[in-house]
Amino acid sequence: MIEEYHFGSLTINGKSYDYDVEVRWTDEVLKWWRQESHVIDVEDVKRAIEENPEVIVIGTGESGMAKVTNRAKEEILSRGIRLIIEKTPQAIKSFNQRKEEKKRIIGLFHLTC
Repeated sequence: MIEEYHFGSLTINGKSYDYDVEVRWTDEVLKWWRQESHVIDVEDVKRAIEENPEVIVIGTGESGMAKVTNRAKEEILSRGIRLIIEKTPQAIKSFNQRKEEKKRIIGLFHLTC
């Protein structure tokens, strides 16, 4: 469960992270990087897709500066994975809600702009 978010910082199960993260339904937290800072493309979501989740939530930053390409959206949806794209504060709420529903979910969260 994601406990707290502030610009540039996320707290998950009592541990704080100051970099973008991939959070899995198993509570595993991985560093998430993108080839281009504010562009989320197929290569940037590939690791998450390979886990075969039911849902992928993408947090595009506090003010939504990161953009998900149509190619990335199409790749996720073509696998039958539900996709939720929101500014990071709302994306965290969506992630927590679906995790409570016991969904196989992965959150990809951009923590700054």
